[in-house]
Amino acid sequence: MIFAPVFNLSQQHPEFWLVSIAFFSLLVGSFLNVVIVRLPKAIQQEWQRECSLLLKLPESDPQTSRSALASVAWPASHCTQCQTPLKAWHNIPVISYLWLRGKCAFCNTSISPRYILVELLTTGLGLMIAWVLGASITTVMALVLTYTLVALTFIDLEHKLLPDLLTLPLIWLGLVVNSFGLFSTLEDALWGVVAGYMSLWLVYWVFRLVTGKHGMGYGDFKLLAALGAWLGWETLPIIVLISAAFGVVVSLILRMKTTPIDPQIPFGPFLSMGGCIYLLWGEQLSRSLINGLYGI
Repeated sequence: MIFAPVFNLSQQHPEFWLVSIAFFSLLVGSFLNVVIVRLPKAIQQEWQRECSLLLKLPESDPQTSRSALASVAWPASHCTQCQTPLKAWHNIPVISYLWLRGKCAFCNTSISPRYILVELLTTGLGLMIAWVLGASITTVMALVLTYTLVALTFIDLEHKLLPDLLTLPLIWLGLVVNSFGLFSTLEDALWGVVAGYMSLWLVYWVFRLVTGKHGMGYGDFKLLAALGAWLGWETLPIIVLISAAFGVVVSLILRMKTTPIDPQIPFGPFLSMGGCIYLLWGEQLSRSLINGLYGI
């Protein structure tokens, strides 16, 4: 295997492995900020362009002809307020934000603290994955899953959207990864897709028939299907239990606040949280749950 020498070196020198993953995760976190900001806007532009084509209306902005993925990569980084292109030293993860004191170097507009939060969270999760799972190809793929879950979490928090451009490739990649048996068998992964999607689909329709309201979006079905594809169908009850528990706690805390809150709380971040927790400590949680049920 091409990565075998790297993994052997990392196993002999864990500090090299952890520092490398921390640095790489920091860079990925910076890129995820671009995805979180640009992908929802690009998707909305695509929707508007498709509606214009259907209604035979002229396009108001020629730039909307670019695909959503192309819009993520282009143009180069710039201030969202004054549109001034950023210099290389303005894009150093964490350091640039602290150095600029959270403001644009050109127009002095405040920069959202989400940028540094995403970078630190991605780095922290990357380090935890690398520490718990060790140096292996399984860890590399677990990092891919974790990075994608971070992007989906913040997009859902800000836009109540789980883009198909992220969730659907995540489903297929999970099946491909488990064709090599990295996290689960291919059979369990396939049934994980089915069980993940259908379980929330049934909950959605039961809730809608009883209340007449939409309890969640179809993106949640696809995200749980993706987690099933990566971790197998037998992990889904624990993931949903963790997600629901955190969701209830956060919902109660928000409702205790005196200021009005948005009644629609996205479920995607809690599913992502449940997936990450299971990825790190799933076996221990499963054993504890079984021991608790059977009183062992």
